[in-house]
Amino acid sequence: MSLWDWTLRAYGRPGVPEACLRLQDAFGQNTSLLLWAVWAETADKALLVRAAELARAWEATALVPLREVRRALKAPFPPIDDGAREGLRDDVKAAELRCERVLMETLEAMAGDARGGAHELDALKAASQAWGRAAPDDELAALAAALG
Repeated sequence: MSLWDWTLRAYGRPGVPEACLRLQDAFGQNTSLLLWAVWAETADKALLVRAAELARAWEATALVPLREVRRALKAPFPPIDDGAREGLRDDVKAAELRCERVLMETLEAMAGDARGGAHELDALKAASQAWGRAAPDDELAALAAALG
């Protein structure tokens, strides 16, 4: 199963969206990187460092700017018509989702067909560490449990 399809299924599980958002917003994690590490079953430090470098660059170039625009468009902006603003926000949200998909497709290609065999929590811890300042173990464990 492709990473993107796996991710869409994962997001349908109770607790996964909330855990991902918490890791992203409260702990500065890149959830695409975290989910990819679980999907690839990898704790390979060298691979995770390369993946984190890619994700960091893509996040700075495309993902964060789109996210900031989407969030800024959430509130009314008089005299801009609410319907027009909300329509534009939907367009930006779609672009943000496409941006995440492009990153995940690139990460998937980095992993190739091989799976590393790492347990979910081990993969999450290794990916979080490769990202930079690691998220708390209990937060990563919550995501691992939700991914089940």
